Amino acid sequence: MKKNIFAVCDLDSSYACNLTDYLNEKRSTPFEVQAFTNVESLQEFAKDHPIELLLISTRAMCNEIRELSIGRIVILSEGERLQDLNLDQYPFVYKYQSSDQLICEVMEYYAETHPHTYLFPSVTKTAIIGVYSPIARARKTSFALALGEILAETKQVLYLNLEEYSGFEDLFDIHYRADITDLIYFARQKEDGLVFKLNSVIQSFHGLHYIPPAFFSADLRDVTGEEWMNFLQEIATYCEYDVILLDLGSQLDDLFGILQKCDKIYMPVQDDLMASAKLSQYEKVLEMMELQEIMEKTKKLYVPAQTLVKGEGDITQQLVWGETGNYVRKLLWEEGEV
Repeated sequence: MKKNIFAVCDLDSSYACNLTDYLNEKRSTPFEVQAFTNVESLQEFAKDHPIELLLISTRAMCNEIRELSIGRIVILSEGERLQDLNLDQYPFVYKYQSSDQLICEVMEYYAETHPHTYLFPSVTKTAIIGVYSPIARARKTSFALALGEILAETKQVLYLNLEEYSGFEDLFDIHYRADITDLIYFARQKEDGLVFKLNSVIQSFHGLHYIPPAFFSADLRDVTGEEWMNFLQEIATYCEYDVILLDLGSQLDDLFGILQKCDKIYMPVQDDLMASAKLSQYEKVLEMMELQEIMEKTKKLYVPAQTLVKGEGDITQQLVWGETGNYVRKLLWEEGEV
């Protein structure tokens, strides 16, 4: 069975095709995406193919389109007054913004009004990779970001930072309208529609998709282990990701349960007395709880130090093309991943 159809119609053929290519590469989008550069071809297509979601420019919108049976219409605006065009009954997004942000807004409109749309399970087998360390200052997040971007060169990867304090807003000079805890609260309130809401939140670093981390640590601690499990299962089932990469913090409810769910765990460590003592205690706890399987799939790493300089280029690219990236590429080559 085919996915529901998301149609993009813009008289600017270059824009319509580029946006459609972007959407088709975005594996989390639960639609089949079709591009149209004139109203006639869209009308002809709609005769035999039900359109669930239509993003259409103001110049293409007309009475003939209004008469079509379409689940949800969103206007692609260039800044016109929609009231003057008699289009103010439709939600709209601004055309000239990043594709990430534009699609976030479209999916937010859709999630609010169409939560019960049937979804088709993904055929992609999703691996879950955890990055965790009981040792502070082991360069865990630097490693995880470099790993994610390098894997994303050949795979579809979703990175989730589940630390109490990620620092992403200051690190990347960005303010997020929503974060991962908004998705969890959405899932609590509605039985369906999480995948559409997910697409209203996802951002990207050079091909690596990520969900903005929690801003308030208390919100993160409020999420149960069962909710995390359900959340990961929903993404793995309905989004076509090859890898979900978890950057884990120690405060998570049922941390060990999440680690059990991982197919592989990378553990950055340090070679000093304090670090060795903490690691020893962690391993003893696992042994007492009969969770040796977690250590069996854990690979300890000594990630090299790398100085990051804000204002001197993209932070993640500094990692990817610096000492950390070199270390990650060598590791993946040894594991046969690149």
